[in-house]
Amino acid sequence: MLKNWRLGLVFLFLSGLILLFIVAPLLGMFLQTSGDQYLETIADAEVRRSIRLTLLASLAGTVLFGIAAIPLSYILARKEFFLKGLVNGLVDLPVVIPHSAAGIALLGIVSRGTLLGKAGEAAGIQFVGGVGGIVLAMSFVSIPFLINAARDGFAGVPSRLEKAALNLGASPWRVFFTISLPLARRSIYTGLVMMWARGLSEFGAVVIIAYHPMVAPVLIWERFASFGLAYARPVAAVFVAVCLAVFVVMRLLSKKQIHARN
Repeated sequence: MLKNWRLGLVFLFLSGLILLFIVAPLLGMFLQTSGDQYLETIADAEVRRSIRLTLLASLAGTVLFGIAAIPLSYILARKEFFLKGLVNGLVDLPVVIPHSAAGIALLGIVSRGTLLGKAGEAAGIQFVGGVGGIVLAMSFVSIPFLINAARDGFAGVPSRLEKAALNLGASPWRVFFTISLPLARRSIYTGLVMMWARGLSEFGAVVIIAYHPMVAPVLIWERFASFGLAYARPVAAVFVAVCLAVFVVMRLLSKKQIHARN
């Protein structure tokens, strides 16, 4: 009993240190920003425009690329094929490479002289220095979060249920949409929220492809580099507060939707 008490105390102490490490910098940033600075920052049209662009661009990337990522997650969870380990490694690659390198890599395929760049121009989409490039950059670095979460969700669906439905005459499409997808929805919702949230914070890849129009992370860096910490901190505090608020709302809505369907 005494050993268990000591172990619990050690775990509690270490857990407290980690939580303090996470909370202290954010709390310090919020407390060091005065009420007048909050009001001035919120009234700044450039700040509002950058935050709105950041939220919408990340949301657009999550919707567009998320739909295409779910089938890949299912394949990785259910199918065995040659070089599957390599494919899983490629999925995680955007997480481990420097994001400035990711931006340079993306720039190489969306610049104006490339096939994709020309196709975008023909469709009226501007990648370099445009919203299209921002969406691509955010999606590139954040899509592994969705793929991995959805893959784990599909892997947790009992395969015997799918096989039973197939044996009873259901089509593979019907099995996927009535059994596999609904049972994995909790993990998929989590992955979508994490993909959206990760896209919000992207700086390195975005700044290379599209410095303008400025998303919030780029604006924070620009004000810090040009005017110093005092000018960048209020923008960072407002942006983090908005992200936290939206993140909490999305989490609550996803949980509510899941409970309503259960």
